[in-house]
Amino acid sequence: MTDSPIRGHAAPARARSLPPWSLLATGVLLGGAAGGAYGVVKPPVYTATSYVVAVPTEGSDPQSALGFAQAYGRVATQVAVLGDAQVWAGVPVGTLKKSVRTETSPDAPMVAVSATSSRPDLAADMANAVSRALTRHANDSEGSTRVELRQFARAPRPTEASSASSTVTGLVGAAAGGLLGGLALLVRPRRTPENPPSASVPGPALAADAHGQL
Repeated sequence: MTDSPIRGHAAPARARSLPPWSLLATGVLLGGAAGGAYGVVKPPVYTATSYVVAVPTEGSDPQSALGFAQAYGRVATQVAVLGDAQVWAGVPVGTLKKSVRTETSPDAPMVAVSATSSRPDLAADMANAVSRALTRHANDSEGSTRVELRQFARAPRPTEASSASSTVTGLVGAAAGGLLGGLALLVRPRRTPENPPSASVPGPALAADAHGQL
C-alpha cells in the first residue's frame, strides 16, 4: 500500500509552518548542550602563583628596584632560568615554558609567577621552582645591579580549579548557538506564495459598461 500524495506532502508542510524563532531556539539548545558537555569532558586546570619582590640595596633606590623587577619579569621564562627550575619542579623545560607566566606591576617592584596544570600540587611546585631559580639568578648579579630579589610569598596548593565550570561553558555555548541561530534567521530565503493571485481582467460586459459611461 502506498502513501497518498496528501500524506507525502504533510512533513514538508509542517516544516514550512515552523515559526521563524525556532531556528534561534534550536541554536541556543544545541549550543548549550555542546558547551556543557565540553565543560564536563575537559579536565580541570589549576593555577598557583608565587611572588618575588625586588629590594634596593646600599647605593640604589626604589625606582631602580622597580625597573629591575620589570626586567626580571621578562627573563623569568627564559631557558637560563627554566633550566634550573626544572630540577626542583621535576618537569622538562618545555612543560615549564608552556605552563608558566609572569606578571609585573608598573607601581610595585614585584613579580608574580603563575603556573597552570591539571594537578594542583604540580602547579604549586612549578611556580615555586621558577621563583626560586629567578631569585638565584638575580642575586648572582646583585653586586652590579644593587638590587636584591627576595621571595615575598610561596605559591600554595590551589584548592579550586581556575578553568571554567560546565555551567559557564554551557552558557557560552548557548550564547554562541543563539548567535548562529539569529544569523541563520536573518539570511534564510524569503518564502514566496506558491500560487500568487493572478491579475483580474474585466469581462466584456463590464468593459462595455465602463466605455458607455465615458
